[in-house]
Amino acid sequence: MSVSVFDHPWLSALLGDAELARQFTIEAELRAMLEFEVALAMAEAELGFIPIDAAQAIATTAMSFQPDLAALAAGVARDGMVVPDWVRQLREAVGSSHGVHVHLGSTSQDVLDTSLVLRLRPALDTLAARLNAFDSRLAALSADHGTIAAMARTRMQRAVPITWADRIAAWRAPLARHQKRLQDLKPRLLVVQFGGPVGTLDKFGDKGPSVAAALASRLDLAVPASAWHSARDVLAEFAGWLSLVTGSLGKIGQDIALLAQNEVADVTVTGAGQSSAMHHKQNPVLAETLVTLARFNATQVAGMHHALVHEQERSGAAWTLEWMLLPQMVVATGVALARGLALLDALRINDKH
Repeated sequence: MSVSVFDHPWLSALLGDAELARQFTIEAELRAMLEFEVALAMAEAELGFIPIDAAQAIATTAMSFQPDLAALAAGVARDGMVVPDWVRQLREAVGSSHGVHVHLGSTSQDVLDTSLVLRLRPALDTLAARLNAFDSRLAALSADHGTIAAMARTRMQRAVPITWADRIAAWRAPLARHQKRLQDLKPRLLVVQFGGPVGTLDKFGDKGPSVAAALASRLDLAVPASAWHSARDVLAEFAGWLSLVTGSLGKIGQDIALLAQNEVADVTVTGAGQSSAMHHKQNPVLAETLVTLARFNATQVAGMHHALVHEQERSGAAWTLEWMLLPQMVVATGVALARGLALLDALRINDKH
């Protein structure tokens, strides 16, 4: 049993996405957190803030470090986040002589936000590849069937004749904009989070920017103009992009569901949608799924805009809200693209002329 449809025992067969969900597993998060701490230690050693032996000890320990998950859970219940107890355990594993140098000058949000960015990077690649594949599939559909005559409908009523190339062109137009939006967004999103307790890197004096640059270089991330502990606009922008993508796919799904109605029969969606009571029916399940996911993300994006409202230099409440919303939006978008591709594979355009 599950409280989420995305990993439900059977609903996940329709609404789950193992490839993208993998980026939000505890294993992926802990691995990215360790990657941050090792890169931080190496950057600090490079600039003389900790001994090189300490950095090497931290890196060596990270290779086999397995935290006590029950203790981490207890720590989250107590502290509201996993990092304090996780750092405690990592310091103990590194040992008394070097453990004190773990997490030097950093703060919990640096670890968790950078961990998120590191895990979003492969997710962006997956989403971009699927979006490109979906657009290419539509282009092929237009090339193969674009000359077939169709009836345009405005406000659900017959309007004037068009071709399927006209209809598919309207479907594809926002996809090209989404592809460009993602490329424009990446440099703002794929950045390190490193500000220390209040975003000023006060522990490093005037060398703070140098430490941030060395850390970012080791993680292959960019350095933002300032720490974004309480400035979450880029994550909200990303959430908006996710909702735009699923919205565009939802529009296509809605169109196909309407065009597949028996009374219209402009298209047939093959291979799925059996009814338990009416065996003559073939429900447009994949098309409906795109509509559902569009509406889901449109609902969640409002929450991500609520999460923009932080108090002073950091908010626990707004930050926690992001944890609840953004992973599901990423997975929902991946599912929509995957199911959209399956829908196009199952789509048959009926030439009734």
